[in-house]
Amino acid sequence: MEASADGLTVHVRERAVDGAANEGLVKALAAHFGVAPSRVEIVRGHASRIKRVEVDE
Repeated sequence: MEASADGLTVHVRERAVDGAANEGLVKALAAHFGVAPSRVEIVRGHASRIKRVEVDE
């Protein structure tokens, strides 16, 4: 993961097939922030490379 003024850049190994990349993103962010994956929600950009994600504490 890389932080920048524009946001956080996350690289996942999963391919963008059947939602696998989105699931990988959720798991990576959950691990990074120390929360359960159920606390991470993709709010916008499900089918895009740029996403808006909400992490609930």
